[in-house]
Amino acid sequence: MTQSNTRLGILLMIATTFVFAAQDGLSRHLADTYNVLMVVMIRYWFFAAFVISIASRKTGGIRAAAATTQPVLQIFRGVLLAVEICVMVLAFTYLGLVESHAIFTSYPLLIAALSGPVLGETVGWRRWTAIGVGFIGVLIILQPGFRVFAPEAVIPLIAAFLFALYGLLTRYAARRDTAATSFFWTGVAGSVAMTSIGVWFWEPMIATDWGWMACLCVTGVLGHWLLIKCYEVAEAGAVQPFAYLQLVFATMIGITLFGETLEFNVIVGAGLVVGAGLFALWRERRAKPYGDCRNSCDNVSS
Repeated sequence: MTQSNTRLGILLMIATTFVFAAQDGLSRHLADTYNVLMVVMIRYWFFAAFVISIASRKTGGIRAAAATTQPVLQIFRGVLLAVEICVMVLAFTYLGLVESHAIFTSYPLLIAALSGPVLGETVGWRRWTAIGVGFIGVLIILQPGFRVFAPEAVIPLIAAFLFALYGLLTRYAARRDTAATSFFWTGVAGSVAMTSIGVWFWEPMIATDWGWMACLCVTGVLGHWLLIKCYEVAEAGAVQPFAYLQLVFATMIGITLFGETLEFNVIVGAGLVVGAGLFALWRERRAKPYGDCRNSCDNVSS
C-alpha cells in the first residue's frame, strides 16, 4: 500500500465521518417531528436500493452477492444494525448529538471486551486497562449520582453495545462470506425488517421535510460509497483512528444547528473514551494486523 493511497484513504475517511455526522443531524431533525421507525424505514429503502445496485454490477450479480452458507447469521446482523440505528436516532431526540456521540464512541472498547467470548480472541491486560479507562470516561459523561440512572442516558450506551455486537458478528461472518455478501444482507435484511414494522407508524410529511428526507437518504448512500472507496485504497488500520472525527463533526453540528452545549464533563469523558479507544486499536493492530476491505467495509456507524 503506497503512502499516496494511505493519504487518500485518510481523506476519504474524514469525508465519510463528515457525511455520517451530517446524516445524524438530519436524522435528529426529522425524528424530532416524525416517528423514528418511519424515518429509519425510508432511509433503509434507499440504502437497500444502493446495496442491490452495487451487487448487480459485480461478477455474478445479485445471486452471487446473496449466496451464503450462514443466512440466519447474515439476517440477524442486518436486523441488529437496523435496531441499533433506531436506538441511536432515539438517543439524538433525548440527549442530542453531542452527548449521544460522546457515549457511543465507547463501541470500539466494547468490541475489544466482547471479542473474547464472541470470537475467542485473546485480550491482554493492556487492552483491558484501556477498556476500564474508557468506561471511566463514560461514567464521567453520565455524571454518576446525577444522571447515571436517567433512562435516556443509557440509550446511546445500548446503541454502542448493539453496534459492537454487530461489528463482531461481521468479523465472524467474514470467515466464510465476502464483504459483498455481508454488505448485501445488511441492506436487504435491514430494509425488510424496518418495512415490516415502520409502515405501521407512517405519518404524513410536509413537502419541506420530504426534501430533508431526500438529503438524509443521499447522505446515507454517499457515506457508504465513500467508506467502500476508503477501504479500497488504504488498510483499515491506517484509517480507522480517523473515524473518531465523527464525534467532532457531530459536536459541531449539535452546537451550531441545534443549540446544544458542550459540558466540561463531556469533554473530559469523551477525551478518555477516545484516547482509550485509540490505544485499544493500536494494541489490536500490533497483535493482529487489520484486514482489508473484506473485513471492514461493512462496519459503519449509524
